Amino acid sequence: MSSVDLSARIPNNVDLAQDSRLLRALEEWQPNYLGWWREMGPEGFQEKDVWLRTAVSVDAEGWAQFDYVKMPDYRWGIFLAEPTPDRKIGFGDLLGQPAWSVVPGEHRNTLRRLIVTQGDTEPASVEQQQRRSGDPDKPRILGAFNQAIDNWLDFFMFTMFTDRDGKYQLLALAESGFDPLSRTTRFMLTEEAHHMFVGETGVERMVQRTAELTKLDRNGDVRTQGGIPLDVIQKHLNLWFALSLDLFGGEISSNAASFFAAGLKGRYNEERYEDHLALGQPYRMSMVQDSRVVEEEVPLRTAMNEVLRDAYVEDCQRGVDRWNKRLADAGLSDRLRLPSKRFYRRIGLYADLPFDPEGRLLAKPDWERRRSEWLPAEEDRAYVASLQKPVREAGKIANWLARPARGVKGMPFEHEYVRLD
Repeated sequence: MSSVDLSARIPNNVDLAQDSRLLRALEEWQPNYLGWWREMGPEGFQEKDVWLRTAVSVDAEGWAQFDYVKMPDYRWGIFLAEPTPDRKIGFGDLLGQPAWSVVPGEHRNTLRRLIVTQGDTEPASVEQQQRRSGDPDKPRILGAFNQAIDNWLDFFMFTMFTDRDGKYQLLALAESGFDPLSRTTRFMLTEEAHHMFVGETGVERMVQRTAELTKLDRNGDVRTQGGIPLDVIQKHLNLWFALSLDLFGGEISSNAASFFAAGLKGRYNEERYEDHLALGQPYRMSMVQDSRVVEEEVPLRTAMNEVLRDAYVEDCQRGVDRWNKRLADAGLSDRLRLPSKRFYRRIGLYADLPFDPEGRLLAKPDWERRRSEWLPAEEDRAYVASLQKPVREAGKIANWLARPARGVKGMPFEHEYVRLD
């Protein structure tokens, strides 16, 4: 692999200049991409200097630098993580064979589908966070990316839960026997960590401010002080956690089994497992039979989506525990919680079944009657929308959000991240 070429029209570390066909295609595509980016906004800030970070290497410790850049001048590149010498396929039927540098013909269509689906989430996320969620005539491939994001509460929950799904999908693809895909996703994980940090700390600061305002009000009503009630935060948590769970696919999946067998998509942190074949092993999961939830065992390879989802849930719980510590530190007894994996699902074993957040199967009319207890209602969204007013004075912040412990990259909170003059 070559060193990072930052002087190229498309910065890269893959010797792009040596592949004239690919270079021409990318240079033809790039103006349309930049036009899309300019169109996406944010409106009114295109000519402002914004303190942004730009990739300058593929080293996890120093891959980016910060500086003032006008957003239309921001440059994207093509980067792969450093190669692992003599890398071998680490799982499945081809365990121990050399990783592929070129797509094997028999896996071309499958890899294309995996890459297109993962790749679609990147522009989908940008559009969604700029208030242009999936066009009903041209929806994004994955359902969560067609969900509206029109306030900061939704945004923080998206970056906490949906970007965390992205982390685990990338970790599974980083195990791939197709080495360029593995190296691409390993580099992408450095950026995904930033997204999740924004979401996790964003919700934490909302929870902290809600706790502060609760203690200030004699009746504990934060609405009177322009705060976001904890039950509204919980409803948004329920929504985005459920939407994000669907992104892993069905609990039992022949496709997931085939991906694993072929060495295309592994488990999160595959090296921690003693057995990399996953043959003859069961995986327990909850099934619905005759309106009852029962535990059954299924072949491990067919449960690979659920293996990844369970690791994701554990990771999400760590974030919720961090939020609850803020409530405990404030002396409040209320706590946030993850709903059951069966709640409000649209894909898999529990799709469209009326489970409550505790995982209990209800009668459909009972679930509909209580829906607004568990998911954002119109009045909740209207209230949150009423709080979404810009605060652009240096050192000031919206009343429903606590100040961060520190600024970006160690800068003070009052740092002028956007030069408005």
